[in-house]
Amino acid sequence: MSAGSTQPGHAFSRGDELPPLEIPITRTLIVAGAIASRDYQDVHHDAELAREKGAPDIFMNILTTNGLVGRYITDHFGPAAVLRKVAIRLGAPNHPGDTMVLTGTVEETDGETAVVRVVGANGIGRHVTGTVAVTLPRTVSGPQPPAYAAPSAPAPGGAA
Repeated sequence: MSAGSTQPGHAFSRGDELPPLEIPITRTLIVAGAIASRDYQDVHHDAELAREKGAPDIFMNILTTNGLVGRYITDHFGPAAVLRKVAIRLGAPNHPGDTMVLTGTVEETDGETAVVRVVGANGIGRHVTGTVAVTLPRTVSGPQPPAYAAPSAPAPGGAA
C-alpha cells in the first residue's frame, strides 16, 4: 500500500506499512494533554517537582499518548475509520524537546477490520508499543444523508 490515507472501502493487506508521523514533544503538548484528560499529577506540569521525583523534566501521560495513537490511525485510514480496540503500553517517557515518531504495520485483516501494530519511538527508546483494531465501513453508493441536520426553527408566535 502506498503512503497516505486509505479511503473507506479500499482494502488493506497484512504487512502494509503506514507512513511515519513525527510529533514534536513540546511542554505545551504535555501540559495541555494532561489538563484535557484531567490528569493533574505534578509530574505532567511542574518540572521542579518532576525532578524531585527522579525525572529529568515533565513527561507525557498515557491518555495523551493514547489520543496521539488514535490520531495516527485515523489520519491514515480516514474519518470513517472506527477504532474498535486500542491496547498500548508505555516505555521510555516523552519529555519536552524530543520528537516521537509513530510507525505502524498491518498485522492481521478480517474483512473490513485490520489490526495495526504501532510503535512510537523517541530519542531514548520506545515510548509506546501496542495494537489498534480499526474497521473501515464499506463504501455506500448513492446520495448520502447530511451528517448533521439543524433543528427546525419554531413556528412564528412560539408554537412548535
